Amino acid sequence: MGKSRLIPTEKIVDRLQFENPWWITQKIPSVYQEMSKRLYFDLFYPFVTEREIRRAVVLMGPRRVGKTVMMFHTISQLIEEGVDPRQIFFVGIDNPIYIHLGLQEILDLCIDAVKSDNLDDCYVFFDEIQYLKDWERHLKVLVDSYPKTKFVVSGSAAAALKWHSTESGAGRFTDFMLPPLTFQEFIHLKNKNYLIQQGSISYGDKQVPYCLSNDIEELNKEFVQYLNFGGYPEVVMSEKIQQDMGRYVKNDIVDKVLLSDLPSLYGIKDVQELNRFFSYVAYNTGNEFSYETMSRESGIQKEVIKKYLEYLEAAFLIKVLNKVDVSAKRLKRITSFKVYLTNSSLRTALFSPIKETDSEMGNMVETAILSQWMHRDNLDLTYSRWKEGRNEGEVDLVLVDDKRFKPVWGVEIKWSNRYYEKPQDLSSLIQFCKVNDFTSALVTSIDKQGTKEVSDLMFTFLPASIYAYNIGENTLRMKSTSY
Repeated sequence: MGKSRLIPTEKIVDRLQFENPWWITQKIPSVYQEMSKRLYFDLFYPFVTEREIRRAVVLMGPRRVGKTVMMFHTISQLIEEGVDPRQIFFVGIDNPIYIHLGLQEILDLCIDAVKSDNLDDCYVFFDEIQYLKDWERHLKVLVDSYPKTKFVVSGSAAAALKWHSTESGAGRFTDFMLPPLTFQEFIHLKNKNYLIQQGSISYGDKQVPYCLSNDIEELNKEFVQYLNFGGYPEVVMSEKIQQDMGRYVKNDIVDKVLLSDLPSLYGIKDVQELNRFFSYVAYNTGNEFSYETMSRESGIQKEVIKKYLEYLEAAFLIKVLNKVDVSAKRLKRITSFKVYLTNSSLRTALFSPIKETDSEMGNMVETAILSQWMHRDNLDLTYSRWKEGRNEGEVDLVLVDDKRFKPVWGVEIKWSNRYYEKPQDLSSLIQFCKVNDFTSALVTSIDKQGTKEVSDLMFTFLPASIYAYNIGENTLRMKSTSY
């Protein structure tokens, strides 16, 4: 049976015209116009308008973080800046109508639909590109064949996208990662910027510019909301979805990634077991594991666990943090490690929302703070844990300089005011600082702020919500200067 008889050409052209209303209206659909732009938009847009380097832009990220919306906001901006709307094409590859077509055939139909004769100076957006087999090979051919056309693609099947874009797209693709919402973006989306003011904090012997809050109680309420519902733009803006997080996030995000987003790529056959394993990891986010304890508690063999962790990390669902000793030396054999969700609201979706007095709050705050750091590129984040005689110690978050193999800083993440009152109880952090010749360190609290001196060290205390906000703010600032 010929391709043309599977789905008539005019039906496909109808679909293309439906997906590209700006060919006639000169604007994107109102549903997208009304949505707030993510703060990452200003970083992404220059990649799209970059014409000197012949590269496709690959917009990657977990499901439901706003990749399609960002594409529509990009289209709107292009039209505002004078690009002819009939030179902008958007195609949702996940629609079954395109299933038997290659990218070249789709492009030919786009040209027919606008009655043009070439693709010069056009912008072509392919959404959910991973639904096309061998997409990276096809895309590379298009980039080479149409030097005057800009291609932008998005995809959520992270394992597949990462795997392929690095293998096959060398020199032809630019990857852009769109992560879950930072706490800073959450505050921005909710129009709560009035809770933040510019100020400074004392760190060691320096005064450091820092965003602070004029109402820490209100900011903390928002922070707890963020822990429970904050990773996804749609959830933030919809109380209806928040009341049914299980259905929205579990069905649409977790199940699709675990059951259909190509676990076979990693040789995973038992997707139901993978699903159960993910629930086990999610419930224990922020805990330390070893392969032995994981195997014993989950009933899954160690080699299979390694494969599951690798897949879940590639699919942007978890982050594995490896351990160093008190002087930040790596252990020769990985015996234990911590596992964090990349987005604390995944735990809420699978189980139930937490309150700020719940025992799980400490791990959720740790998870959220680590997720703010994940937006930074190439950071060697670890945690430190050691045992010397009867003494054991741990520091929650340690940044290691991977060239000198020395710690840069250590942070103790607490959801408690106790240590502000009794900083001498931070014995692990004190030992860690002394061993590494640090004179200062940072400790988070619920709402206490200030500096305390203990054992010739200066500890800076900050509310966890303030610390989380500033990591996001600083990351965006750094990315905008580096791009």
